[in-house]
Amino acid sequence: MPASKRAILILIDGLTPSMLEATHAPTLRYLLDSGTYRRALSTFPSLTPVCLASVATGGHPDVHGIPHLVWWHRAEQRLVEYGSSFGALVAAGLARGIRDTIVNLNERHLFASAVTVYEALEDAGLTTAAINITTYRGRTRHVSSVPGLPPVHGPKHFFFYSVYESDRTGAPVAWRNRAGGSIDAYAGQVGRWLVTRDAFDLLVFYLPDYDYASHALGPDAAHDALGRADTAIAALVEAAGGREAFLERYAVVLCSDHGQSRIERVARLRLDGALVTASNRAAMVYGSDPRALSAAFDEEPSVDVAVFLENGSLVARHGGDEDLALLDRFPDGRIRAEAALRNPNAGEVLISAAPGWEFADLAGRSHVGGGSHGSLDAVDSEVPMLTIGFDEPPASITELKALFLRHFGVGVARAA
Repeated sequence: MPASKRAILILIDGLTPSMLEATHAPTLRYLLDSGTYRRALSTFPSLTPVCLASVATGGHPDVHGIPHLVWWHRAEQRLVEYGSSFGALVAAGLARGIRDTIVNLNERHLFASAVTVYEALEDAGLTTAAINITTYRGRTRHVSSVPGLPPVHGPKHFFFYSVYESDRTGAPVAWRNRAGGSIDAYAGQVGRWLVTRDAFDLLVFYLPDYDYASHALGPDAAHDALGRADTAIAALVEAAGGREAFLERYAVVLCSDHGQSRIERVARLRLDGALVTASNRAAMVYGSDPRALSAAFDEEPSVDVAVFLENGSLVARHGGDEDLALLDRFPDGRIRAEAALRNPNAGEVLISAAPGWEFADLAGRSHVGGGSHGSLDAVDSEVPMLTIGFDEPPASITELKALFLRHFGVGVARAA
């Protein structure tokens, strides 16, 4: 295998292209000025569990099996809720929701056929590391410090919000003050520890606090949170010996998993005789007649487009009109919609919210006055994509896995 620079993927959850492009945060600005940048695309629904599964596996939901933040598990006849809000977790069953989010997403829900970037690289003899990422499945067994949580399989060096920690780093508890940026600060300290020890070939460095702030303040207002993310990234740079030494030592990708929209109105979707699972700006409907289910929302102002499969073919509907051209308003709309529907865990109908609208979650919670995401719209779907030490930046988050495998000279593993 050819020798390659070690690599770091810096993933700032929910960061919009416009916020990164305009930033004056010193480390982010330096990286932008040092690399190659473009706007790239997320998946659909553009929700964090779906997006991060796409980053890890290199495919859309038809490849990895994660359909939404909240979905109906047909085999187990129950709802799965990954944390739309704390209230939604409580409504779905708090203990089960925590276990689904932390453990089952990787151990049971992620398709076994979807080889993750951690699995592919470690099978080739390389060492991977991940901090706080929610799609983490790897080859190494890790025991939790929290009673009641079972062992999981992750990268060799694996840190998950102080719940699973493969190494003692001295970092404080991640959850001590999330609104104040404690999770990103935890990532920064763990990342410093890893860089100091040359402990990885690939590090996935996930910073979720920006998304938390953006939900509350809006997509273009979370400047303080972006500054804290910059500080966490600076910890890696300093540990490597400074800016020039950092880029001499590492190839870097910096991106987000999805965009964000400003939310002005909220709708609570219900339909007699069917199950609707909704959160943020995407919903799914489970039932036996997709055309009738879709038509039931023709007069609902919060619904921009509803999509379903009929005789294996994609159908798009809005206000009673059916035309696949409805999806051409969205970047790669047809491809992303069809891939989402071909996930066997998805509802029979998928719904993308209209601009400014959000769908309330199981507890009736929303982000009115703040930001949200999940739809096919460009504002939810475009992400910043910056590379340093690679070829041209990928056009989609689904291309990141292949980028890293090529970088390390590893054959692209079968995705499905």
